[in-house]
Amino acid sequence: MITNDKQEENLKRSISLPFLIFYGLGTMIGGGIYALTGKVAGIAGMYAPVSFVLSACLALITALSFAELAARFPLSAGEVRYVNAAFARKKFASLIGWLVVFTGIVSAAALAHATAGFIRDFIDLPTLLLTSSIVLILGLVAAWGITESVVLVTLITLIEIGGLLLIIFTGWHDLSTFGTRWPEFIPPIGLHNLAVWSSIFSGAFLAFYAFIGFEDMVNVAEEVKDVRRSMPLAIIICIITTLVIFALVSLVAVMAVPPDVLAQSNTPMASIMTHNGSNIPSWLMGLISMLATVNGVLVQIIMGARVLYGMAKGGEAPAWFGQVHPKTQTPLRATGLVIAVVLVFALLSDLTTLAKMTSAIVLFVFASVNAALLKLKYSEETRSHDLFTVNFILPLVGFVICSGMLVFALWQAFIG
Repeated sequence: MITNDKQEENLKRSISLPFLIFYGLGTMIGGGIYALTGKVAGIAGMYAPVSFVLSACLALITALSFAELAARFPLSAGEVRYVNAAFARKKFASLIGWLVVFTGIVSAAALAHATAGFIRDFIDLPTLLLTSSIVLILGLVAAWGITESVVLVTLITLIEIGGLLLIIFTGWHDLSTFGTRWPEFIPPIGLHNLAVWSSIFSGAFLAFYAFIGFEDMVNVAEEVKDVRRSMPLAIIICIITTLVIFALVSLVAVMAVPPDVLAQSNTPMASIMTHNGSNIPSWLMGLISMLATVNGVLVQIIMGARVLYGMAKGGEAPAWFGQVHPKTQTPLRATGLVIAVVLVFALLSDLTTLAKMTSAIVLFVFASVNAALLKLKYSEETRSHDLFTVNFILPLVGFVICSGMLVFALWQAFIG
């Protein structure tokens, strides 16, 4: 009987460092660059690469804070554990947890919506049918098992990265002219150019959605081998890799295709291939774009379910969600709830609205996590030298920037 209970309570620790890296890349790359490049270009114009770089810098700072906290507290529902350990306020920690679950749900809904748009470029089927099918099929995969899900994520991630490298390769001619065209990408300085910078920051706010994903990694901590070493390393590798790829792709995008044309495309990567005169069929990039967003949906469903599971184990959510199925070794009840709510949101909202909503909530969570690390660093008398650590300046800067971007986003929503 005791053996049975233990089996039901424990998740399967089967994710190695390489699979963890591909899991993180899968949600970060699939989460935004394929779906939002055109949208960001429509807002920031030729300064879209600046928006992506600003977002990447913010993400890198906060990712390093997550890396240290993940080494300290290698548990599911990581953000909840971090905030609770720092402030000892269970209600606030519970709020953070529910917001993280909500971001996973909204993000999955946004990507399911984007996937349906990609498919409609090939087959004219009802959006309702496509979106529902996408969510239900990927929900079943997530419920099937973590090993199977991560293997699928890894395979699709390899295809996604290959697609972005194709974009860079076919746009190499444009990149080679950067030496003479670089002034086009330098924003003007001065108070009379506030409108330009407002559009850049608005684009950065939306582009930020393309970089979130490293925080999803910490929520599978209980299923990672050698988690205290693997998690910080995987987070750093993922964010740096994503930064380099996204910077090059966004440059190719605006150098090859007019931003207003990109903004109107459901499959901006396919539009880039067409404008570059590549012999590679544009439908191939459309297919890769679709797989990328599929990957993001799967990872977000997994993340939302794991956070709900971790909250149930910690007493912040009903214990009913903390049960693990003995055969699949996945939290089936938590997964089922996440799938149901994702389906509702995917059918009710559009991609841009969902992405902006996700970014705003994530910024609040990130600010709270940075504040938690600051509090822990300030209050502790001794520090373990065996764990990955960062200088206290990083979480301080992360807190200030996340808070500032959130205030700017709210100002834009209510005033702009």
